[in-house]
Amino acid sequence: QVQLVESGGGSVQAGGSLRLSCAASGYSYDKYCMAWFRQAPGKGREGVATVGVDGMMSYTDSVKGRFTISRDNTENTMYLQMHNLKPEDTAMYYCAARWGGYCPLVSGHFINWGQGTQVTVSS
Repeated sequence: QVQLVESGGGSVQAGGSLRLSCAASGYSYDKYCMAWFRQAPGKGREGVATVGVDGMMSYTDSVKGRFTISRDNTENTMYLQMHNLKPEDTAMYYCAARWGGYCPLVSGHFINWGQGTQVTVSS
């Protein structure tokens, strides 16, 4: 059974940094595409970044140059380092996993989700 647990959220001022973590268990972690999504109040779930089984990374345009996704296959953990945070980054951030090499930044392709961690950025 796939289990994903996010941590590291919090409240920061604009320009600040946070590092999110996603601890995974219950499956062959290195065979899964991993991703971060976020959802702001009243909005749909938005893809933030993915990291594939081959280590390839992709980002939504609004976070390029500010966020870095990474994975540690020895610790079964994924990270999202966020710098220069903006108020529009405020959202619940979710970790997601999808078996295999196909790694789209589309929420409908993922069936395994964590409970989320809140990120709040004040101006």
